[in-house]
Amino acid sequence: MGPGKLRYVVEQTFALLHRFKRLAVRRERRTELHDAFVSPACSLICWRRLKKHRS
Repeated sequence: MGPGKLRYVVEQTFALLHRFKRLAVRRERRTELHDAFVSPACSLICWRRLKKHRS
């Protein structure tokens, strides 16, 4: 896997995370609160991708 493919995966992941408005504009001062919103967002992204591939 070349650096171009890896960069695409990282950029695509950030684009998917920025669909969630709360993560696109960081309002929380504490990192724990930000992390608390990142975890469910990642779970939703994975679940949607798995659901799409199963259909």
